[in-house]
Amino acid sequence: MRTVEILSEAEEDLVEAFHFYEKQESGVGDHFLVTLFTEIDCLAVDAGIHKIVWRRYRKLSEVFPFGIFYTINENVVQVRAVLDLRQEPAWVRQMTKSNYLALMRLKAACRDFVLG
Repeated sequence: MRTVEILSEAEEDLVEAFHFYEKQESGVGDHFLVTLFTEIDCLAVDAGIHKIVWRRYRKLSEVFPFGIFYTINENVVQVRAVLDLRQEPAWVRQMTKSNYLALMRLKAACRDFVLG
């Protein structure tokens, strides 16, 4: 069994999605988090069986239209992003690239746009 780490950028993805779903209807955000954390926890057992997309493993959520992107380093599974797959494929590809600074700039711009 492997250890699962959720990196800070993936945590931010989860928080953003929580707020999105909670705005749709009270309680849906909580359901989203419980579902995704359960699916992430399963990576301790099933990591490595998923399709590799843009140099990352991608586990598809069974309930929400999200992909859990992760890497495996020895016995540690690192969840790098949790992305809404209803986005343009080019956007998803950009979000899964290893260029951390570009990812942070894009997230900051999105956050500024959403928060006004």
